[in-house]
Amino acid sequence: MAIIQTEAIVLKTFDFRETSKIANFFSLEEGKVSGVLKGIRKDPRKFGSSLEPFSVNHIVYYRYSNSDLHLISQCDMRSFFLPIRQDLKRALAAHYMAELINRMMPSEMKNQKIYHLMIEFLSTLEVTDDIDRLIRLFQIKALLFSGFRPHLDACVSCKKKVAGKARFSMKEGGLVCPHCKVHDQTHPISPGTVATILHAEQAPWNDAQRLQLTKTVRDELKYILNNFLVFHLGKKIRSERYV
Repeated sequence: MAIIQTEAIVLKTFDFRETSKIANFFSLEEGKVSGVLKGIRKDPRKFGSSLEPFSVNHIVYYRYSNSDLHLISQCDMRSFFLPIRQDLKRALAAHYMAELINRMMPSEMKNQKIYHLMIEFLSTLEVTDDIDRLIRLFQIKALLFSGFRPHLDACVSCKKKVAGKARFSMKEGGLVCPHCKVHDQTHPISPGTVATILHAEQAPWNDAQRLQLTKTVRDELKYILNNFLVFHLGKKIRSERYV
């Protein structure tokens, strides 16, 4: 049994038996981990955190080798993100982030890029005036860092560069040129939307925040990214309806 200490973001909690809770965290050092906090409902003062969703905590846990549910012995709040909790739209965006990562990331697979992306997202969400753009940029970066990146460099069928009009195939996970057919439904995607995704993938987080998005690009990004995520995760993201 190993003792692990790490910084972690709360993704989800639920009651366990009469006095305890189970929490899903995404941690800096260990990726997504789940653990039991025994007695926290009976005596909340036992831990230095109320386990609020998307809060940052320092956790200490005993890792069991024969189970993916561990014992959390210490959980202390580090960041609460109060400005997000005081605004409904910001809070819904933060809950979407937590649900998406909880569904997207496998258990106990370290991914520090995803962890730092979440911290950057929450820090920006406290102050941004353009929450919709922030969510789309988060989706693009999360797909990139998790290995689900859509194929936008060439047609997924003929492998040739796509210039001008194109379609996006959810099943094939990328662009389809006007000359190729695929055996599933596609959605039109403009050159501006393709260029936006490619730029957002490569640009540092702060630089990507300066992207100016037209209404057409915003609408295409929302439809394509939301549906692409659902298709490849095989699960509906419940909080998606609010963002």
